[in-house]
Amino acid sequence: MAQPSQQTQQTGAGIGRARSFLHLRDNFVFWPLVILGLTFDLWSKKAVFEWLQNTYPPVHVVISGFLRLVVQENTGAAFGIASGQRVLLTLVSLVAAIAVLGFFFFGRQNGAPLTVALALFLAGILGNAYDRIFNNGMVRDFIDVYYKDLHWPAFNVADSMLCTAVFLLLIVSYGKTLHRT
Repeated sequence: MAQPSQQTQQTGAGIGRARSFLHLRDNFVFWPLVILGLTFDLWSKKAVFEWLQNTYPPVHVVISGFLRLVVQENTGAAFGIASGQRVLLTLVSLVAAIAVLGFFFFGRQNGAPLTVALALFLAGILGNAYDRIFNNGMVRDFIDVYYKDLHWPAFNVADSMLCTAVFLLLIVSYGKTLHRT
């Protein structure tokens, strides 16, 4: 059996070191974003709910005719999907969190945009999962975007992070598709 040349061994070692360095860099981006995102989500829910529960009605207009803060609790996922299915939604959240971690740790190439997207995904998943587990199955939503009588379903910081992560993944996927052609 042929032995790899010394140059091949050195190149392989160099790639291994480069991957380790890149993964280290990804960790320095990923974990602080997860911690900051999760902390900001939980803090914002607590702060807004405590503040607005002491007002009547529990609403604060930020931009008249467009944006207000409200007190709403959602027993479902996006747009009320699977409403009342606390155990199912909690399990889906935990499986999604494990999948994100698996992709982060075992993905071939992460890069900054993908690392940021994965971090935002994990922070958003954990923020809403925390609510489901410790808030009687209800997720606290407080951002209400509206125009006249048309209201987008209320959402929170975790939901915003999840949407931003999807947007980043679309950009990364589109960029890879363009790069291949």
